[in-house]
Amino acid sequence: MATALKAMEPTAAATTIKDQVSAEEWALRVDLAAAYRLVALYGWDDLIFTHLSARVPGPEHHFLINPYTHMFEEITASSLVKIDVDGNKVMDTPAPVNRAGFVIHSAVHAARHDAVAVLHLHTPHGQAVSAMAEGLLPHTQTAMIAGHDVAYHDFEGIATELEERERLVADLGTKNSMILRNHGTLTVGESVPQAFLRMYFLERACEAQVLMLSAGRENLNNPNQGVAEKVEGQSSGAGIRMLADGLAWPALLRKLDRVNPGYRD
Repeated sequence: MATALKAMEPTAAATTIKDQVSAEEWALRVDLAAAYRLVALYGWDDLIFTHLSARVPGPEHHFLINPYTHMFEEITASSLVKIDVDGNKVMDTPAPVNRAGFVIHSAVHAARHDAVAVLHLHTPHGQAVSAMAEGLLPHTQTAMIAGHDVAYHDFEGIATELEERERLVADLGTKNSMILRNHGTLTVGESVPQAFLRMYFLERACEAQVLMLSAGRENLNNPNQGVAEKVEGQSSGAGIRMLADGLAWPALLRKLDRVNPGYRD
């Protein structure tokens, strides 16, 4: 009888990922999961490929990346995988991690302490511009907002070799956006919202360039001398922080809550 009663007693609730991490890490997980779903919402995803990552607060140099099993629209705060800069899982999870994602993201996180978030995409428009010899052209306002902060890295094949990290970081330098030649786009930020907003501007600029060039080069209107430099001054510094963290990101989360909630799980 005692055994039967014992079997009927409620068991302790299973420990969740949220219970195992700091409040700061959980907030970062929520933002990163939201970024994954927003990438899917805007049509920037590439099945289960490409990666968004964020460095966990603290001295351990751990970062979060997607499980190599999930579509971006499925990512949740709890499903993100925590790894170190050597690619080792810090928390036990059955989900694998894509080596190419580890190579690119670990390189930037290790070298750039201001790069809390790193976003990397393979969109058709981003790839198209990455294959153009002239790179991003300063023919639209959005291209001028993004272009002054863009670096370039030559394609070396699928990024699975650790030796490429040194060259990738050297090419990025102090820029916050990069076009990976014949490959795709990358942005970094002091927060997930900042990296996302930079990616939004870069991808919109690439899309506009593809549309613009489809009509031919003969009648392109070149901006007046000095305009690109003026736009650089208008879109640099603290302005990106205010726009991203304070204005655009809360609006994006409200949109996501309407159309694809669940990323906070």
